[in-house]
Amino acid sequence: MLQTIIHYGIHFLFPLAIALFFFKTHWKTAYLVMICGMFIDLDHLLADPIFAPNRCSINFHPLHSYYAIAIYFLLLIPKKTRIIGLGLVIHILADTVDCMFMELV
Repeated sequence: MLQTIIHYGIHFLFPLAIALFFFKTHWKTAYLVMICGMFIDLDHLLADPIFAPNRCSINFHPLHSYYAIAIYFLLLIPKKTRIIGLGLVIHILADTVDCMFMELV
């Protein structure tokens, strides 16, 4: 239960806090763009089975690979792609925390 709250808190509340704090004038757009970072979970559809409760998505799914994550961090550098990069990096952070919880159990 705590794992789920933390995981989805990072997915939804952390981007909201960043949008409100750093993008005050256009926080709604920034928040929406960051939330769209969850679309990288579409790569879960390529897995068999699609959902495995004890599978860490980091470096398992193509859009969660270390190569993709490196690109997400590079997106933080140019101002034009920074919000997209933030959404993707926050998504990876949430999934990483989820993987860390799995290791504890």
